[in-house]
Amino acid sequence: MEKKLFLPPSKKNRMSRITLFFLLLALFPLHLVAGHESESKEFNVEEYIMGHILDSYGWHITDIGGHEVTIPLPVILFDHGKLVCFMSSKFHHGTAAYKGYALGFTDKTAGKIVKLQEEHAGFTGTLDPDIDYNFNTSFFDISISKNVCAILISIFILCGIFLSVARTYKRNPNRAPKGMQNMLEAVILFIRDEIAIPMIGKEKHRKYLPYLLTLFFFILVNNLLGLIPLFPGGANVTGNIAVTLVLALITFFVVQFSSNKTYWKHIFNMPGVPLLLKLPIPIMPVIELFGLITKPFVLMVRLFANIMAGHIVILGFLALIFIFGGINQYLGLAVAPVSVVFYIFMGLLELLVAFIQAYIFTILTALYIGMAGEH
Repeated sequence: MEKKLFLPPSKKNRMSRITLFFLLLALFPLHLVAGHESESKEFNVEEYIMGHILDSYGWHITDIGGHEVTIPLPVILFDHGKLVCFMSSKFHHGTAAYKGYALGFTDKTAGKIVKLQEEHAGFTGTLDPDIDYNFNTSFFDISISKNVCAILISIFILCGIFLSVARTYKRNPNRAPKGMQNMLEAVILFIRDEIAIPMIGKEKHRKYLPYLLTLFFFILVNNLLGLIPLFPGGANVTGNIAVTLVLALITFFVVQFSSNKTYWKHIFNMPGVPLLLKLPIPIMPVIELFGLITKPFVLMVRLFANIMAGHIVILGFLALIFIFGGINQYLGLAVAPVSVVFYIFMGLLELLVAFIQAYIFTILTALYIGMAGEH
């Protein structure tokens, strides 16, 4: 008898859910085009893309009926010994001032909190674009911005996951790991056995393993959260050069404090190099000192550029729907499925990049630490 191939009911249900998910994902941009029919001619690609990838003082969720739905975040300013705190909703999306502070709307101050000069000190109300308020920024801004809030969310997620896994190990120390415990153990052992030990050495790797694990999981979680379009995802943390700069500087100082005499000897008096390359013009020491700066610079730019570029490309594909929709609504509807296909493809590619960039940053950090401690 001929055997009939069939899928179990559980697998059929799973495939149906996956198919429905991608169908809804494909139809979602079509709904956006229809909803923006009256506004399609005013669609600004630069504003659309930059509004998603740049930092802000509020967490934009969506637009409903022409009104922005935004989660306000705390504004914290330290102005000449005085602490000023209020919620970013007081700015009314940049159209109003509060207690003499406002969101800048000029080319030089756009996106920044500014202080109105003395003649407008303490002003609260709607800003007039035709009035020169003589902005200045002579204060410290330590506000909880969108990226700062996303970093705090990622920290809570990591703490929740690892504390839960630690409690599981404590309750069942002799039981084989499973689920989240099993997945994390595999990743941790991979970082230890394939990165820390080969790069740093078996004797010293335990000292730096916690830092390497922190780097890897922090970058990975923020990369993945940045791919989720809905709150609490969507923030461009690792695509912000200030964040990657801080991570690179931490690695730089860890490397320098982990160095030995041989490391500095090879910088200022490299053995085996002709004396003419060291005296009277210190060519090789200058090159080596320049290398100290380029290493963290490479870490900073590589992570920032890859994540930022991925977000821009994904948003660019979605923007094509509105661009063609501005020309003709039916043309926008025709382009939408193609844009969604490329959007899904780039999303899967960025999912791979999220893991790769976390791995590269971690392995280069381990390599630099190992080189600094080599005898």
